[in-house]
Amino acid sequence: MHPPPDRPSHQEHPVPPSRSTRPSSGPRQLHPGAWWLWALGMGAAATRTTNPAILLLIAAVAGYVVAARRGDAPWARSYGAFLRLGLVVLGIRMVFAVVLGSPVPGTHVLFTLPEVPLPAWAQGVRIGGRVTLEGLLAALYDGLRLATLLVCVGAANSLASPARLLRALPGALYEAGVAVVVAMTFAPNLVADVRRLRAARRLRGREDRGIAAVLSVGLPVLEGALERSVALAAAMDTRGFGRTADVPRRLALATAALTLAGLLGVCLAAYGLLTAGGTGWALPVLALGLAAAFAGLALGNRRSVRTRYRPDPWAVPEWLTAASGLAVAALTTYLAGADPAAFAPTVVPPSVPALPLGAVLAVLLGLVPALATPTPPRSAS
Repeated sequence: MHPPPDRPSHQEHPVPPSRSTRPSSGPRQLHPGAWWLWALGMGAAATRTTNPAILLLIAAVAGYVVAARRGDAPWARSYGAFLRLGLVVLGIRMVFAVVLGSPVPGTHVLFTLPEVPLPAWAQGVRIGGRVTLEGLLAALYDGLRLATLLVCVGAANSLASPARLLRALPGALYEAGVAVVVAMTFAPNLVADVRRLRAARRLRGREDRGIAAVLSVGLPVLEGALERSVALAAAMDTRGFGRTADVPRRLALATAALTLAGLLGVCLAAYGLLTAGGTGWALPVLALGLAAAFAGLALGNRRSVRTRYRPDPWAVPEWLTAASGLAVAALTTYLAGADPAAFAPTVVPPSVPALPLGAVLAVLLGLVPALATPTPPRSAS
């Protein structure tokens, strides 16, 4: 008979696992909401001015942040496409000003195009005629402002992961967010497929340029897009996408009404903020619209039964990034109201745009994410 083993004097309790194994320091992806708040703040600053010097400075700041904090994922390469799109928009705006004329009166005639006679019902519209310096400057300033907005949106697309942005959306917007994320990721994946197939053709000694090469690459690209769509549908079906909780019909109607009214109020307030004299009524409408939208989203979350696994943290770098973008928008709006001549240079008569020191310091606050955010990990999803 062997004596029974000694019992331990105390019982060992296993250490419960932590809620998240995400490292608190080191390379990590910033919360996508912080990047979008920063980009929207930079874009809002661009809408408050037509000064080309300030607009180019905003675009340069956005480009520097993208170069400093962009990862190597396929969607991170979309910034160049948005930059080229902005240049195309600027060129189209200039062509329209030359061919169709400009409503801005001018006395400095650069050249005259043959004018096409139009019927009487098209009075006020012309094709050809005089092209003035004032009209070209006005078109250049407006086109550059729109191009800068596209650059800011492109910066957010190349810095914020679409998949993580979808996880951060409220439950009420999850279905719409899936459609937006799929649309946002289609173009980068399409470009990556085209590059991969062209490289494969070059390795085989075949021509990768011309109409014949494009036609031979198009079918594999479409086949790959179809396969990804089927795989995405299967993954969504496996994970129970579309399953919602039962809520009373009255609550569903109230959710839809509040969300729609809130979004309409935000759009109306955004239009008022972009106009010259709409600031007085736009701010209260914006506050009411945001309150209604948040109430609708809070009620809509009751329909969502999904859970989040390891949600993205919102730490000091996220606060600094979002605050820098909002600070740029707020300071630029204030300075534009205090000195409108510097932020909207006159084109009649033409004047050299000035670069106020206050505007430079305000826009340079947008460089905070390039210094205060962690380096993104390589091969991130």
